[in-house]
Amino acid sequence: MRAARATPRRIQPAQRLDRFMQRANARYYASRDPFREFTTGPEVSQAFGEILGLWAATVWESIGRPDPVLLVELGPGRGTLMQDALRAAAEVAPAFRAALRLHLVETSPRLRGIQEKLLRGAEWHDDWAELPDGPMLLIANEFLDALPIRQFVHRESGWTERFVQGSRFVERPAAAPPREAPLDAIVEVCEPALALAGGLAARFAQGRRNHAPGAALFLDYGPAASAPGDSLQALSNGRPADPLAEPGTADLSAHVDFQAVAATARARGANVFGPVPQGLFLTRLGLFQRLDRLARGRSPAQAALLLAGGRRLVEPDGMGQLFKVLALASPHTAPLPGFTP
Repeated sequence: MRAARATPRRIQPAQRLDRFMQRANARYYASRDPFREFTTGPEVSQAFGEILGLWAATVWESIGRPDPVLLVELGPGRGTLMQDALRAAAEVAPAFRAALRLHLVETSPRLRGIQEKLLRGAEWHDDWAELPDGPMLLIANEFLDALPIRQFVHRESGWTERFVQGSRFVERPAAAPPREAPLDAIVEVCEPALALAGGLAARFAQGRRNHAPGAALFLDYGPAASAPGDSLQALSNGRPADPLAEPGTADLSAHVDFQAVAATARARGANVFGPVPQGLFLTRLGLFQRLDRLARGRSPAQAALLLAGGRRLVEPDGMGQLFKVLALASPHTAPLPGFTP
């Protein structure tokens, strides 16, 4: 009697890291509410979104009060930031509130459904390139960190690129990345972030000639200057996880290379401000004055909770130092609020 032949084990094809990351995050955001697992600035304090709404109103004034003006958010999450921003704008800058037309860039049908309940009258887009022409103010909080990255490794034999096969990395020969690094160091490149920066910069440069000025504000985490290193990370059920294990069950992210984003925007003609630490930016915009106003008439416990949220946003051991703020704007735009003393 012949022995049964063993079924050959199928070898999974290797995927480039950025493609693996894109597919994994698409599955994750389509099936889960990520904001139950991690907390972003708008969830920490309502003053965060309110301050950004007032920032947008101030910039609108400085670019000539265009009416209408697009107010855009990339990756609006639950809609909390924009809900707070619109409330503050209606209270303090009603003319800006009346002039703005709200546009949201969101690919997750699940999150769109949540946003629709809070943000009436908005228009949704799958990609920022679909946004209509005209003056524009754009806000992106913790958006760039979720964009897929490529990783290059400097070996003695030359540069390699990391691919994912099963639940491990494999390396394949590759052309050199945009910058040098020591042997065995990893260089990360986020092509979608650079494409976004370049596209917005080109729009702002062209808009200056077409009387369609604009500005974009990015708040995210990462170093101010480019540096080698592996920053890929995963969060599942509120805890760190293996980024390669069980794709689609964890949120994958990486540090933002602010220097590369700024250089790309500058090369395409935009005026660039920052990056500056988030704590410094929010403090300059009057975060604690806003918190003081919100605390009036509240119980001591409620006031203390408001203050604790503000401190988490600005203090170095919270989000104040790791998180940075970068702005792109039309050429020759005057210094934007928060970037100068």
